[in-house]
Amino acid sequence: MNEWSKAVSASSGASAQAIANAVPGGSTETFGGNRGLQIEERLLFEQSQDGRCGVDLPEPPKVTERLGGLARKTPIGLPGMSEPQVVRHYTRLSQKNYAIDAGLYPLGSCTMKHNPRLNEKMARLPGFGDVHPLQPVSTVQGALELIDTLAHWLKTLTGMPAVAMSPAAGAHGELCGMLCIRAAHIAHGQDHRRRVLVPESAHGTNPATAAVCGYTVDAIPADERGRVDLAAFKAKLGPDVAAIMLTNPNTCGLFESDILEIARAVHKAGAYFYCDGANFNAIVGRVRPGDLGIDCMHINLHKTFSTPHGGGGPGAGPVVLSAALAPYAPAPWVVHERGGFRVVEQAGDNNQAFGRLKAFHGQMGMFVRALAYMMSHGADGLRQVAEDAVLNANYLMAQLKDDLTPSFEGPTMHEALFDDGFLKDTGVTTLDFAKALIDEGYHPMTMYFPLVVHGALLMEPTETESKGGLDHFISVVQALAQKAKTANDAAQWFHECPRFTPRRRLDETAAARKPVLRWRPEAPKAQAAE
Repeated sequence: MNEWSKAVSASSGASAQAIANAVPGGSTETFGGNRGLQIEERLLFEQSQDGRCGVDLPEPPKVTERLGGLARKTPIGLPGMSEPQVVRHYTRLSQKNYAIDAGLYPLGSCTMKHNPRLNEKMARLPGFGDVHPLQPVSTVQGALELIDTLAHWLKTLTGMPAVAMSPAAGAHGELCGMLCIRAAHIAHGQDHRRRVLVPESAHGTNPATAAVCGYTVDAIPADERGRVDLAAFKAKLGPDVAAIMLTNPNTCGLFESDILEIARAVHKAGAYFYCDGANFNAIVGRVRPGDLGIDCMHINLHKTFSTPHGGGGPGAGPVVLSAALAPYAPAPWVVHERGGFRVVEQAGDNNQAFGRLKAFHGQMGMFVRALAYMMSHGADGLRQVAEDAVLNANYLMAQLKDDLTPSFEGPTMHEALFDDGFLKDTGVTTLDFAKALIDEGYHPMTMYFPLVVHGALLMEPTETESKGGLDHFISVVQALAQKAKTANDAAQWFHECPRFTPRRRLDETAAARKPVLRWRPEAPKAQAAE
């Protein structure tokens, strides 16, 4: 480096230090609020200025008012912005989102995996992307054939004789399955069965669904292995039990090894076996739920078969049914006849369907994506999906078990579950650890769930992550764990995370109790007297 370069470097360093010292918060803050290419973005309404508009609209024609004096007399309140402002606003917002296309998304129980672009291309094909549910049946024969084909493969993969395709998501599928069970009990004069057994590690929607259907929820504890306590379960069986709602693999990432015995006991007691199929991706192509004695199970197409998941996006939750529950499946359903396909919109007089769940026949876009995923993978590919999901989770567990504290001994299934034992006496909580992970460029794992594990950290790498990607994530988690356990200032350092996000640590209690749900302009400041 020559003398001039040295002088410039020294000057630049001195200036940067001076600026950092002058700005509140030190080097993590700037005068303008922007941090490098991370632009501070105000709300759309805060950027509004009267007279700005991105489009030219013609003057509306004069019409006779027919609103009885109720016509609006004040502006509607839309923000006034130019086209470049609108484009920049939404572009900047998109850059603040963490997405599976940006990096590993280790949320446990949610299966946030890569969505093949082939699926999206298929869903946008003419005839699928623009199909309308009220078209004449003669014009949608291809769409009905696709629904029928997908239904066939769902039954094949699960070993079940029937499937209801209309449920719109997992919880909707739970509702469908439990209503089928209720209809079956009513048909057999067993409506007095009003108790549903639900393991403590179940998804929160399970007990909620049972309650919505009018049932009393009776919790089943887990044993020291993280599985259903078989003795406690059998002790709760009785003539008033309608069903058990069990997830397998369960929310601790473990396969319920006593599932055959559970199924036998449930059926002997005159009840039905509902299985939450949220984790079907861990066993698809390897285990058929029908062979395990399950009576009904919903399948999250948007998890097992790789459709965009999360953020309130589209979902689909078809429910496969045993022969005992098939007669009670809701309308509508597709029938393949000699002249083609038709949709049965209403159950006939002799049919025992409990009714109808939604206006139309499921979610067409999800059906297309799911079938594209199945056909592109094939039987061997779907089997590998489960194998790789389990392999990746066990790799994660093997690499992190000495730095974190595994909740249960032995191999796991599709996700790795840890508790907060490794943070004992450090002053660092699971929440602090998750916030620090954000600074490292990762979305945090699922925290504090399942509730049966104290300070839970639930990680699901999915089958679509490479070893290299997992190794980097593992190295970051190990480094954070080491800092939490050895650094003198660990508690304070972790409490200040995240440091590098557009917004820092929030007061989450205040945010939950006093949420700001609507933006309002600031009141105009009073003019100072001259």
